[in-house]
Amino acid sequence: MDRVKHQLEELDVSQLQILFESQVYNLNNGIIYFPIRHHSPVCSYHLLQLIEAYKPDSILIEGPESGNPFISVLADKATLPPVSLYYTYETEDDRAACYYPMLRYSPEYVALREASRLGIPAQFIDLDYYHFSMEEKSEQREISIQDETLLAGSDFIDRLCQKTNCRSFDELWEKVFEIGGLEKSTQEFVQDVFTYCTLSRMCYTTERLNRSGDLARETHMRTCIDKASRKYDRVLVITGGFHTYGLLDLKLSANQNKAVPDSMSSSPKDSVHQQMYPMVYTFAEADRLNGYASGMPYVNYYDMIWSQLLRQKNAAYNKTAVDLLSQLTRKLREGHEHVSTSDAIEAYSMIQGLATLRGKREGGVYELMDAALASFVKGELTLATEKPLQELQRLLTGDVIGSVAPNSFSIPIVEDFKARCAVSKLHLRTTGQHKKVLDLYAKPEHRQLSQLFQCITYLVPEFAKRQSGPDWIAQRDMNLVRETWIYTYSSRIEARLIENSLYGGTIQEAATRKMAEHMQHIPDHHSGELAKSMLQALLMGLQDTAKQLYDQVRSALRKDGNFLSLCGSLHILDRIHQHRRLLGLSEDSHLPELVAEAYNNAVDKLLQLSKTNPDEHKAIIQGLKLLAMLAESSEERYQDETFRAHLNELLADHKLPAQLEGVCLAISSGLGDRSREEIVNRARGYIRGTPEQMRQTAHYLQGVFAVARDAFLYEDQLLSELNYMIEQLDHDEFIVMIPELRLAFTYFTPMETALIADRVASLHQVQAEEMSKPGVDEQMLIQAKAWDDAIRKEFEAWKLI
Repeated sequence: MDRVKHQLEELDVSQLQILFESQVYNLNNGIIYFPIRHHSPVCSYHLLQLIEAYKPDSILIEGPESGNPFISVLADKATLPPVSLYYTYETEDDRAACYYPMLRYSPEYVALREASRLGIPAQFIDLDYYHFSMEEKSEQREISIQDETLLAGSDFIDRLCQKTNCRSFDELWEKVFEIGGLEKSTQEFVQDVFTYCTLSRMCYTTERLNRSGDLARETHMRTCIDKASRKYDRVLVITGGFHTYGLLDLKLSANQNKAVPDSMSSSPKDSVHQQMYPMVYTFAEADRLNGYASGMPYVNYYDMIWSQLLRQKNAAYNKTAVDLLSQLTRKLREGHEHVSTSDAIEAYSMIQGLATLRGKREGGVYELMDAALASFVKGELTLATEKPLQELQRLLTGDVIGSVAPNSFSIPIVEDFKARCAVSKLHLRTTGQHKKVLDLYAKPEHRQLSQLFQCITYLVPEFAKRQSGPDWIAQRDMNLVRETWIYTYSSRIEARLIENSLYGGTIQEAATRKMAEHMQHIPDHHSGELAKSMLQALLMGLQDTAKQLYDQVRSALRKDGNFLSLCGSLHILDRIHQHRRLLGLSEDSHLPELVAEAYNNAVDKLLQLSKTNPDEHKAIIQGLKLLAMLAESSEERYQDETFRAHLNELLADHKLPAQLEGVCLAISSGLGDRSREEIVNRARGYIRGTPEQMRQTAHYLQGVFAVARDAFLYEDQLLSELNYMIEQLDHDEFIVMIPELRLAFTYFTPMETALIADRVASLHQVQAEEMSKPGVDEQMLIQAKAWDDAIRKEFEAWKLI
């Protein structure tokens, strides 16, 4: 900190002015520097004035060197910002990605377009992200490279915000530069930006700038500037204001140059794989309030300001305020909010008053938000009353998505994605959520769109989410016939597609190869995972891939020794077979053979059940029910007697858990191999047995009820035995058993529960209505007992009892 103070003392404002006039902004120099804040409309406004006055032979821009081949694409009239350069690198030990966004009013983009219009060569001169400090970039794996954290967070800026009563650096910047900058000449404006940014830079040590990678970048940019100055007579250099001082020909710069480690100035090693592509970007992603690390927030607001500045600079902020207040009023009325025209007029009047109070020529975005809070929010600001502010935030951010001009650098998978989305009429031109409802069974084109959604979300899960509909993988809601998908498009979706381009040039090809890679990591005895992959392939429309898995699944079924895993495989394979036409499978003899093999292998593992963990019993019951359902079917391949024989062996095993005993006995009874009386007899054995056996009664009933509820609904003997047990239980034992008993009766429907209640009422010779009365409150029972005890004592005192 002492070193920082020493630097600030050595470099006073008068020295900065001399430096500015001699090296930064001298139109007679061969090199002139234009310091900017990323995505600043007023910087772009003055940049156009400077280009016209200076008439440079070359324009150098802070941007990645590997982006130079894409400058013609970015400057193309068919490219509509917001757009971005997307950069990735990968080594054996590290992998990262970053964005270089450009908005319509970004100084970098304005410079590219103006250079193209005037025929001036433009060039990016910054290092690629791979060369930056490893320590800094390890904190985040995917960022925007135009980070302004050091500029906005310096001690100088903090003190300045306190002195000017500004709530943040953004408010300070808007007041001094965006609004105040329109009253200044270009030279005065550039001098202010240079001074503020340099004083902010002086708050950091050389070591801190070295760790952030700023010194390495400035060293490289100075080299590029020197090369350009030898080739061109008039060179315009456009960089972030934080870097301008570091680019000048000073002794300090030379010292900083020595501080740069060799690892930062060296070229990438052969083992580094780097890629860069031009791609779309969105207003939402460019907004700092959504996590973006550079530039100004409220992107749509400043885009509207830029539109006004291109027409005329007078009253740009007042006109934008009128437009936004009109939009806000309309949006709130559409949402049935109680707002009036007089509220909007009052808000506009308050903007003017706040601007005067805060020393601004016009009210900016912060005056607009304060005025909206005062005029549109009725009463106290709560979750119920904040709708006007939420809607205003959406308007200030905007929902625009850019587009990139057709070019030879297009990524085939991205183009395939956009083409297929266009055919399916999916909305990719605005951000926000979009909904698509698909009628899977009635419309073939809807099934194809469902397959597209499945394919894309397999590659890029962030693109879409199934809100409702049958979930084939989790085996839920299979009775539904419609799917509802919610999808959202952004540059991150495109970035993820680019990352998947290594798998193939189309969505389908990439999904096929990615699935093949995934399959290689599944152990060859996990038949359930392989069967699930086969189903996933069919849902994505990859029928050929699914058929190629037949032999692999069959091999896994033969190696799989786990009953639950085999039942899971059987469930999936049987479902595929039942819905083969919907899933796009033609008649194929291999699939029924695969189902039969899964069934037989699961049956062969039945004798393992006596040694299973209680936590597995619920899943085992479902597996047994599936086997029983198939065994009861008329299909010949399930008519083997092995299943019945194994059930009999299990029921003869005294170590078989009570819950599994109940379900096995109920299944065997349903198949006609056991009588209903045996269900009652075994229940009686638990109920009238040892205390430990009696405690297993509820588990036994859970197994029975899971398959054969009618054994209790219409048989009085089982009801009588259960009633006997409850009568014999003392209070503590009943409390212990009640949770498991309740769980057993959850298998019954409400109508069946009412029927049971009627039979219990008849058993106890009471009216059925009494069974539905709520139980007496525990506190009331305690109070009644206390009253009873008090009355008895009183009666005893009077010798009445």
